Parts: sequence; structure tokens; C-alpha cells
Amino acid sequence: MSGSPIEALVVAAFGRQSFVRLPDGGSRVAVSRGRRADVNVGDRVMLTVLDDRQAVIERVLPRRNEFKRSDDWRSKRLAANIDQVAVVIAGEPPFSDELVDRVLAAAQIEGIPAAVIANKCDLADAHAAIEPRLRVYESLDYPVFRIAARTRPDETVATLRPWLSGRMTLLVGQSGMGKSTLVNALVPDADQATRAISQALSSGTHTTTFTRLFGLPAAIDPDGGASLIDSPGFQTFGLAHLSDSQRMHAMREFGPLLGRCRFNNCSHRDEPGCAIREAAQAGTLDERRYRSYLRISAESAQAAARGR
Repeated sequence: MSGSPIEALVVAAFGRQSFVRLPDGGSRVAVSRGRRADVNVGDRVMLTVLDDRQAVIERVLPRRNEFKRSDDWRSKRLAANIDQVAVVIAGEPPFSDELVDRVLAAAQIEGIPAAVIANKCDLADAHAAIEPRLRVYESLDYPVFRIAARTRPDETVATLRPWLSGRMTLLVGQSGMGKSTLVNALVPDADQATRAISQALSSGTHTTTFTRLFGLPAAIDPDGGASLIDSPGFQTFGLAHLSDSQRMHAMREFGPLLGRCRFNNCSHRDEPGCAIREAAQAGTLDERRYRSYLRISAESAQAAARGR
């Protein structure tokens, strides 16, 4: 069955192996040529089909964007060529405000639209406690969806349908936020598909440690083509790959204030006449997000110092 290379979509990746979707709707396990595996979910690739089960990836086509996190040592790309990203949070267990800020910052720099999905809103007291924080994201023009994926799955689908339809969406979030429950509400056969991918990739018990893409059903996207990318839960989200300027512009509310500080090279930490710090102190800029920015900047400065 081998012949001229054809274009395919990467549905899952595990080491040097990928699970790809062919133009005819079929699938194959594909192996990257060479020692380095630089293939990610959402990538469009050119591959040579070897037989009815296997293929070889010849090259990765140019990406229009990539969503990643990074630390001192390495960068971890979560997905490529996405249309939007949503960070899933909940009031119980408590979510990390700073992790949300970091996800939104990464999306802002890549020019990827982002939203916040507040799950478990049926837990009234826990949800009421996070409402003030949700309103901060809304004030920054981030869509915020309030859902209860476990107890109100039909309502959840109806709420998210207009936002998901026709787009490739990446879901990210901490463990415990109910992201898997949300995926199962949106993609009824997600567990079955995950097991099939895991078996094909021989990843065994590692089914929760790789990112995978699912086509959304007709109930959500009647025209077809929409997809959902589920990623493993994480507790940290480094932004070591961002420059000083990128970090400043990643905080959406900083934009109108940039250039209004006394010093052109203001770091927005402790310089006199800093418009951003003064806005945070005055309450016209959310002080908690300002503190997130300071921690992100300090972390990057420490990383740069260790790299010297």
C-alpha cells in the first residue's frame, strides 16, 4: 500500500510513535524518521503508508501556532494548529489562580483565543467563592462558561456548543477540576477511543499521560470538522520561553499602561513612577494578577541567571 506521501492529522503522540488520521477517515500508527521526535497533536504531517496498520512520517508541515509550556531545561509543546484554548477550573478542589494566569498569558502571546470553563457550578458554596475571580476574567474579555459536567451534561453541551462548533479546541487544567468528566460529556466515546489509541501505541497504563484529539459529534458540530484536544492534568505551567517584553504584553490589562511609566525600561517591580504598580495599588488593575506577573518575571530572571 506504500506510495506517494499523503497528508494526515496527528491525533495522539507517544515518544516516536504517533496515531494519525488519514484523509479517508482511516487511521495508522506512524513512526517518525530519525531519532528526534518532534511531532505533536494537531500537527499536519506528510507520511508514507506502509501497510494497513503502519506508516512513516516524512515531515511535519508548517505550524500556524503552537501552545507550549517551558522551564529551565526543556519546552513541552501541548498542541499545534489550534483555534482556541480553554482552561478548566472548579471551586472544589481549589484551583490555582496563577496557573490560569499563565495559561492565558501563553495563549495571549501566541494570538490564540482563550476562555475559562468553570466546572462543578452545582457545588453552590464552592462555586460562589470563586465568582469574584471569574468576574475578573470576564472584565478582561475572556469568555467564562459556568457548567456542571457530571450532574448536568446536556446543559453543559448546550452551553459550550456555540463556542466549540467549527473549531479545534485544546482543554488544559489542573488535576481534579473534572476535565475528564467534561470530555466524556462532550465526546461520549472518548474512553473507548482513548483505549484504542493506547493499545495501538502500546502505551499500556500510560493512557492519561499523553494528549489526544477527538472529533466532536454531530450533536455539537453538525457540519463536522470540529475537534477537542484533551491534555493531561498538570500542577505547574512554566513560561521560561517568554521574553521580558512578551511577559508584559501577555497580561492583557497591562496594554493601555505600557509606555506610561517614568522609565522606558521599567520592569514594573519597584521602580518609582511605575504606572502598572500604581494601578494595582489603586485597585484599577487586579492586584492578584499583578502579583502573578511579578512571580512569573522573578522565575524567568532566576532561570536566566542559572543559564549564564
